[in-house]
Amino acid sequence: MLRDVQTYIADHQIVAVSDLTLHFHVSIHTLQPMLNKLSRKGRIRKLPAPEKCADCTCCDHSDLVCYEWVKPEGQTLLSCAP
Repeated sequence: MLRDVQTYIADHQIVAVSDLTLHFHVSIHTLQPMLNKLSRKGRIRKLPAPEKCADCTCCDHSDLVCYEWVKPEGQTLLSCAP
């Protein structure tokens, strides 16, 4: 599933965590370790959260968490080989 998450982010370039949870039908608690691993490997980075509108009460701040694909030149996607 880690490879699927990586491929999804690479294909979309910038994704919200809420989109990932919907697409993969998993909770943020399941996704977070995978996002952390991809971030440690330098494949993705967490984007700064946008500031809320004044007096906004509609958005859940956790829905605004986004990650961006940062694949350097020459780097390949994760392989399943050990």
